[in-house]
Amino acid sequence: MTQKRAMRLNAVLWGVGNHEAAWRMAESNPLAGTDLTHWKKLARIAEKGGFDSLFLGDVLALLAAYESHLSDTLDPITVLSALSATTHRIGLIGTLSTSFEPPYHIARRFASLDHLSSGRAGWNIVTSSNLLEAQNFGLTALPDHAERYARAAESINAVLSLWRGWQADARLGNQQDGHYLDASKVRASHFNGRYIQTAGPLNVPRSPQGRPLLVQAGASEEGRQLAAHFADVVFTAQQTLEDARAFYKDIKQRAVNAGRDPDSIIIMPGIMPVVATSHSNAQKRLDKINGGIIHQHAIAQLSEYLQYDASQFALDQPLPETFDEHYQIQTNQSRLTLILQLARHEHLTVRQLLQRIGGGRGHYLQVGTAQDIADTLQSWFEQGAADGFSIMSPVLPGDLTAFCKWVIPELQRRGLRPALHSASPLTLREKLGLPPVD
Repeated sequence: MTQKRAMRLNAVLWGVGNHEAAWRMAESNPLAGTDLTHWKKLARIAEKGGFDSLFLGDVLALLAAYESHLSDTLDPITVLSALSATTHRIGLIGTLSTSFEPPYHIARRFASLDHLSSGRAGWNIVTSSNLLEAQNFGLTALPDHAERYARAAESINAVLSLWRGWQADARLGNQQDGHYLDASKVRASHFNGRYIQTAGPLNVPRSPQGRPLLVQAGASEEGRQLAAHFADVVFTAQQTLEDARAFYKDIKQRAVNAGRDPDSIIIMPGIMPVVATSHSNAQKRLDKINGGIIHQHAIAQLSEYLQYDASQFALDQPLPETFDEHYQIQTNQSRLTLILQLARHEHLTVRQLLQRIGGGRGHYLQVGTAQDIADTLQSWFEQGAADGFSIMSPVLPGDLTAFCKWVIPELQRRGLRPALHSASPLTLREKLGLPPVD
């Protein structure tokens, strides 16, 4: 009998919440982001609640209007390394940029995390799209979009060559005859590309799951091609079932064209659920959180996404038609497209758009009961739009706890999620049902 397909779930943990105003809620400690106790608590809630993985994003700069925005953030690999000692089953996915991090550092840090976590590490690959980040690494301008992705592809290949440099049984540790390594099973990379040169070999042995997972989120043409060739997991942001199905079909077909099994790529759209015992209570909660959005920062954020001074827009009018899908920028092209689609599909005024971006940075927002949320997840999952979802709880830990308490049990009752954890810990690759690597 064929095993029933299971919906995967990933918990997105960003500071004290994924909503722009999370830090202003009375239930929040706005300074918790530098407290390990806070991260340990979130990880325990997600693991006990039944999530497959947790995810830490990253930004390498204080962002615009930082005086009114929670913009400080710890290094994700440092946090995940600490969490590897206090969790046992949940996957640990962190972000490092191919634009600024040498591949040797990337390969070594994630291989180390994979060992410390017994095979639960994943690398979220980003190319970085903010000029402030570039300036922190000695650049006066951000490389153009195509160049960043060309460098990213080289960087991934270099990292893979370093990870493959060790065979699984290379370490002997023979105390009697003095042989620690079988030298024939460790090889150098000698990787020489246009942007990347690294000799190798890595000084960290082959990781427990063969290699850490590769996770990617770009939805531009270059981003989709990168995902089709390399990604194990694809994070995406879609506003409608139709758009999500089109993206899902496109990535799977590109994988086939790249010579891969389409089932070897897991696609997980982001969703921000606001769940309560009734729809009206959930809406009241969202209204309360939205009330904390600071207009100055919302304008600065929209300006950054559009690369245009959004303060010039009339707040109670739609976004001007000049900002259509042909408007070109060299920063985050997929985010721009998402914002434009959101504004058009829902006929939002600029004021409404500011709230939606502050609420979930353009990801799908749903307000309702556990049954409402589960209905949407099930529909997208069963109609070819998703293999799972990245859950972006608005306020942490409150909304993460609510999702675990109400939505996951509802998904379990529907047979979409396993009722119990496996008795023995699994690697992240095994947990997600991905094939082993050579």
